[in-house]
Amino acid sequence: MLKDSFYPPQRTLMGPGPSDIHPRVLQALSRPTIGHLDPCFIGMMDEVKQLLKYAFVTENEVTLAVSAPGSAGMEACFVNLIEPGEKVIVCINGVFGQRMAENVIRCGGQLINVEDEWCQPVSLEKLQATLEQHPDTTAVACVHAETSTGVKSDIEAICQIAKQHDCLTIVDTVTSLGGIPLYVDRWDIDAVYSGSQKCLSCVPGLSPVSFSSNAVDKIKSRKTKVQSWFLDQTLVMEYWGNKAARTYHHTAPVNALYALHEALLMLKKEGLEQAWQRHAMMHNRLYQGLTDLGIKFLVDEQHRLPQLNLIAIPEGIDDVAFRNHLLRHYNLEVGAAIGGLAGKAWRIGLMGYAAKAENVALCLKAFEETLNMMRQ
Repeated sequence: MLKDSFYPPQRTLMGPGPSDIHPRVLQALSRPTIGHLDPCFIGMMDEVKQLLKYAFVTENEVTLAVSAPGSAGMEACFVNLIEPGEKVIVCINGVFGQRMAENVIRCGGQLINVEDEWCQPVSLEKLQATLEQHPDTTAVACVHAETSTGVKSDIEAICQIAKQHDCLTIVDTVTSLGGIPLYVDRWDIDAVYSGSQKCLSCVPGLSPVSFSSNAVDKIKSRKTKVQSWFLDQTLVMEYWGNKAARTYHHTAPVNALYALHEALLMLKKEGLEQAWQRHAMMHNRLYQGLTDLGIKFLVDEQHRLPQLNLIAIPEGIDDVAFRNHLLRHYNLEVGAAIGGLAGKAWRIGLMGYAAKAENVALCLKAFEETLNMMRQ
């Protein structure tokens, strides 16, 4: 029987995303909806652009929020920058590198994979060797923070190698933006995309993106049309970029953009470096507590993400039963592993508003009590 309204339970979200949302961001969602071409809304869009520039540490003029989740941000980067026949190297060390590769194929590009083991970062040596073998490569794509494994790769070094071979760079920062150091301009990233629901602690459904001047030149000089009308940045730029006469492109998710604006304001007030330090501090607390319980982290310390922790399921513990118990008895969500790690590991998120001492304490207590119960 249908109910009049849906009222979700109050959960503590410590999975791979979405993350807990600050009450201020939720309140922003409930503000009056106005037209997406209303002068007031256009003014707010310009503020969102400036706040995203702050978060990405970039001066790129084409910095905006795609009106769809991070997967659409990924696709926006590839369909705009890759033309049929162009050779693209994709660094793969997890599920989301694999998704990048799939985008290259669907754009008609020539895919060259640089593959590394899961739980390991992208190999700089392999990338260098592959670029030397394929000097006609036009772009290099990689994931900064691989959500499937909790691994951080050295994007600064990867981009430096790519630039030595005159390649554009495309970087996935869905889980890294706001959680660990990221410098789009300093690291010479040409196209970058993220998601609203991770370390920004906003509602799911928006994808911040930024394109360098080199990337914009590539888009404008294409020999073929972008295969996606909705994600064609030559059209979207006229909606986000032309302040004097903004051109209608699509009906923007007005209230969701209110929420993103609020989340970004809160990030700027806290300060980027302070946010990065908070994530690291909460990770250290979680690491110490779980280690005391005998739980093993699967990623080496120097490559480990503080905001996405991959841990081994203790021997004799049922994956699904454990997570279901946490959900039913503690209203606590942690994530299952995916791909080749499914059933072998859990993913614990400490992202954005969720990266706080209360959540770490709840998680450690819930793990301790549930493990003791299941071992009896």
